[in-house]
Amino acid sequence: MAKEQPLTPRRPYLLRAMHEWMTDNGQTPHLVVDAAVEGVVVPRQYVRDGKIVLNIGYSATAGLMMKNDLIGFSARFGGMAFDVSLPIHAVLGIYSRETGQGMIFSDDEPAQEASGSPPKPTGDDQPRRPTLKVVK
Repeated sequence: MAKEQPLTPRRPYLLRAMHEWMTDNGQTPHLVVDAAVEGVVVPRQYVRDGKIVLNIGYSATAGLMMKNDLIGFSARFGGMAFDVSLPIHAVLGIYSRETGQGMIFSDDEPAQEASGSPPKPTGDDQPRRPTLKVVK
């Protein structure tokens, strides 16, 4: 009997689909990212409570790429260009700025397995889930 191959994580596919849906409907997609995850490269002065919210609309980014393991783009923060790099498993959710509709990701996503276990919260840095509306 052949061994079953593990499924490809669904998070990157859902992120790309939600980004496209929001863009097609004239909305501005934003990501909620756990900035404490290893490999997250963001301007640290904009991190609040261990999280950062990033506008990933085409008008706010240059060279946006959304691969299965990484999101990367260049954006301006306070007038300064910055190259952002986000491991997919660091993305906690995606939502529309205009409506608040979007999607949050649970901790049991297969993407967590690809990089090992998620980082453990410490002390004051207890993670808080963003409040988002689920799009059905």
